[in-house]
Amino acid sequence: MKQIQNSKYLELLSVLGIGGAHPGGINLTKEIFKHEPINDSCHVLDVGCGTGQTAAYLTQTFGAKVTALDINPTMLEKAKYRMKSNELHVEFIEGSIENTSLLDSHFDFIITESVLSFVNKPKALSEIYRLLKDGGRFIAIEQTMNERLAPADELEIMQFYGFDSLLMESDWEALLIQAGFENIQIQNHTTIESEPDFHYSNEIDPELYNVMKKHIEIMLNYQGIISYRIYACTK
Repeated sequence: MKQIQNSKYLELLSVLGIGGAHPGGINLTKEIFKHEPINDSCHVLDVGCGTGQTAAYLTQTFGAKVTALDINPTMLEKAKYRMKSNELHVEFIEGSIENTSLLDSHFDFIITESVLSFVNKPKALSEIYRLLKDGGRFIAIEQTMNERLAPADELEIMQFYGFDSLLMESDWEALLIQAGFENIQIQNHTTIESEPDFHYSNEIDPELYNVMKKHIEIMLNYQGIISYRIYACTK
């Protein structure tokens, strides 16, 4: 877990308490689940749940039985506050998707939103496959490169965010196939955006404002190159 623990960018997200930090935000999540057979009998695992925006939506809208997993205790604290404020029941687990103690074949849906780039992808996908029921659905909104950059530029991006690699669409698809997933569908909804909501911590290290500045700089410099895709597949 070296990458995710050393990511100043993720530390920034946790102290700002940004909900829907993934591309497209909560509006993209809503659009995706319009087309999925989710109901109040479904068990859902929200991996890297952050402040719980997606978990709250799935619970409130569909009555789904949601388990929310995150390695960051600050994020989990804010997610629990969100559920308490909205009188919603969600099971929370502090830990990594690379290795959980959850039961085999338990979940109908597993969703990751800008999570897999920060972890060991083969290990995480193997664990996700184990946790899904046969016929269960895995949905990922993940950072995807539209083209390769110079090695020095890619290294700068990886070191800043704490990624171990930068993947193109074909790389993600190969990893999903390797993990055993089938019926892989890949989409790119670049027109959907959401206003993030914030749950600020009481104290914010001034250094993190420089992290935000660097993040914005990277997004502007590589606009059209650093992108994302929606990967939906079945066990």
